[in-house]
Amino acid sequence: MKIFFKFFLASLSFLLIACGAAAPTGISSGDTGFVAGDGSSVLLPKAERKPAPEINEATFNKNQFVLSQQVGSVVVLNVWGSWCAPCRAEAKELADLDRTFANQNVVFLGINTRDSLSSAQLFIERFTIDYENIEDQSGKILLKFKDTLSPNAIPTTLVLDKEGLVAARILGPVDISLLRGFITNLLEES
Repeated sequence: MKIFFKFFLASLSFLLIACGAAAPTGISSGDTGFVAGDGSSVLLPKAERKPAPEINEATFNKNQFVLSQQVGSVVVLNVWGSWCAPCRAEAKELADLDRTFANQNVVFLGINTRDSLSSAQLFIERFTIDYENIEDQSGKILLKFKDTLSPNAIPTTLVLDKEGLVAARILGPVDISLLRGFITNLLEES
């Protein structure tokens, strides 16, 4: 009984020490080194918006996507990885929303990060994603947004207004009705 009591106290001490450790500042997303978003969102007033950096990249479909050529359209940029559970959870809804706005001057672009090409392509096929996607293994595209609403969690969705200014951000999985509202508001801006 004495040995059991000592074992119990040692186990209890271990649990108390482990539970008392400092919590990380964000929600870890596996061993990828990324932090998952908390679902926070922001829509900036027009006066506070900054220009989006240029993106000029080949897509998974071998097309060239040039962000500056999308001026006049609302652009939805979704940062994702096939390894990211929240990305998988939101993928079908994003694909459906893209189809909903297909003829309304709205352009979707997926930015795949920290993924293998084959895993990314399987993800796109699995969720029937029709919009263009580009690869950003090194994070160089994401870093270009450091002076505006930065996509510092996976997933992150940025929305650009018709002038090419970064207008909104959702950190973490999208709330589709919120994203639909952001798009609609930006389409109606003069």
